[in-house]
Amino acid sequence: MLPFAGSGARRGRRQQAETTPVNDHAETTTTDAAERKDYGFQADVARLLELMTHSVYSERDIFLRELVSNAADAIEKLRFEAVANEALAAQAGAPLVAIAIDKDARTLSVTDNGVGMSREELVGALGTIASSGTRAFLDDLATKNGADKGGSLIGRFGVGFYSAFMVADRIEAATRRAGSSEAFLWTSEGKGSFQIEPLPLDAAPAVGTRVTLHLNSESDEFLEPYRIEQILREHSGAIAIPIDLVEEKGKEPRRLTDGQALWTRPKSEVSEEDYKDFYQQISGQFDEPALTIHWRAEGRTEYTVLAFVPGSRPYDLFDPERKSRSKLYVRRVLISRDADLLPAWLRFVRIVVDSADLPLNVSREMVQNNPIIGAIRKAVGARVLKELADLSANDKEKFASVWKNFGAVIKEGLHEDPTRRDEIFAIARFATAQHSDGGRSLKDYVENLRPNQTAIYYIAGDDKKRLAASPQLEGYRAKGIDVLLLDDPVDSFWVTSAVGFDGKPFKSVTQGAADIDAVPTPEGSADTPPAEASAEVALLTAMLKETLADNIEDVRVSTRLRESPACLVAADHGFDLQLARMLAESGNRGVFGKPVLEINPRHEAVLALARKAKADRTSAEDGFWLLFDTARIADGEAPLDAAAFARRVTALLAKD
Repeated sequence: MLPFAGSGARRGRRQQAETTPVNDHAETTTTDAAERKDYGFQADVARLLELMTHSVYSERDIFLRELVSNAADAIEKLRFEAVANEALAAQAGAPLVAIAIDKDARTLSVTDNGVGMSREELVGALGTIASSGTRAFLDDLATKNGADKGGSLIGRFGVGFYSAFMVADRIEAATRRAGSSEAFLWTSEGKGSFQIEPLPLDAAPAVGTRVTLHLNSESDEFLEPYRIEQILREHSGAIAIPIDLVEEKGKEPRRLTDGQALWTRPKSEVSEEDYKDFYQQISGQFDEPALTIHWRAEGRTEYTVLAFVPGSRPYDLFDPERKSRSKLYVRRVLISRDADLLPAWLRFVRIVVDSADLPLNVSREMVQNNPIIGAIRKAVGARVLKELADLSANDKEKFASVWKNFGAVIKEGLHEDPTRRDEIFAIARFATAQHSDGGRSLKDYVENLRPNQTAIYYIAGDDKKRLAASPQLEGYRAKGIDVLLLDDPVDSFWVTSAVGFDGKPFKSVTQGAADIDAVPTPEGSADTPPAEASAEVALLTAMLKETLADNIEDVRVSTRLRESPACLVAADHGFDLQLARMLAESGNRGVFGKPVLEINPRHEAVLALARKAKADRTSAEDGFWLLFDTARIADGEAPLDAAAFARRVTALLAKD
């Protein structure tokens, strides 16, 4: 049976060998079977190697993953066969994969004590590219047992072995079938043919296979022990077979992996220190995880998950690609470092998923397109969200730290993932005008609604302190109405797409007229609502509208202002000020309408400007622009014309 069962591809059209024409692996000679024989590969090897180099495998070091996976398969096959023949297991001994480097000979070898291969199996397995011995073995198991009992076998197809030709000029496979007294040597340069010859038993493994790569001139890096160790720990460190490394000829082997992946162990056997060490290994960070999630899913799809919420922000949290850093394993073999296993709004979670159901085929790097991944992705996202909800309920202090670090990212889900909006609302925390330190949930907000308050009010911007001091809040503060302070860019989008929470719609305090007259003033409050506009103020309103017509939609007397002379608000319909500003910055300035200028009819500056305008409109026009520009500044924007604004302020200061 084939120990070299790497990833698969469609079986290529049979080609003629470069040496002698062959059919169905016909031997090129009819001499005795003990002699060396040449065979033709049943595929165009040159074309296949070019495909693997440029398309199938994006990284050259993947060959070692393939060879180790094949070795693990061979050991698993021997384990199955040993069930019926205990002598086979005794012959092989403890399962082991050994990697050996010989710099002088420029060779790298991978040795296993697995099932090995006979001559016929060598021809059938390594002579027909994309014909997987593992696949045949599984088919045989299913025929005999009526079920797939070989779920731990890694390879399912048959071109993974040939990825080694990306780094080697010649490959030799010395093998001895378990229970056999014969050994054989398979040799090829990957150019259209291969040779099989008998091998003296003293030159062959006692049982199993030794693959020796004669490295090409571009592959010096694979003669360095640190590089081999790096590859094995990353790609094969979780395979359930111990791996030893012999760093140079004659040196004692060093154990690299113990054959047990952390996530495969019961939670009760894993310490917090073990989890911390593994988290730091996969995340590249040196903090402690804020939350560790470890579970095994069983049912139609079986997989194991180990996930960590970091204790601090990863450096790439706001990377424009917004990719999750999820590692996908299939039967403990690393398939992808950046699998799409979490939605973008959970990209800060560092996660390992190990599936027993996914196939290992030629598209390992594209395996996330498999429908099984869709089911895993949905379930994993739901579980992580549930764990965050549990943390918010059971450890408020720790969750507050998580939200501080990742709340801005989680809120992206409110806009992008409507089906999970309610679950995200349950864990979302906000700063408000009355609780500027944050930590307020929407449930907290709704429980403290004022009488006759029918909406959840918010103000959006990019500076929480400025938002808290905004003149648009003055009337709401006087009425005892709390307002959400939304200072993350995504806030302006989700509040427009969300229907509301607990039956209460979201409403911006910067849009339309303030509808808070029905809300009673709290007892003991000294709130004095704006008086009716005098005739002079009414005239000022008309003049302002005429003078500022190119920059404002309307001018009206405000019901929300208490201390400030003026403020800007958005029109009753359309976008609020912050969203309109953000969209305008993308190159659509003017498309989203102009703001409305509201003035406080009893503010001293407004009354003085009204009197001046009535007496001499021309001399009052600088005051019109100053009123408008100061409203823009209070809203976080620059004066419309900075030079003109400076000139007007200077002139005002120069007056007695």
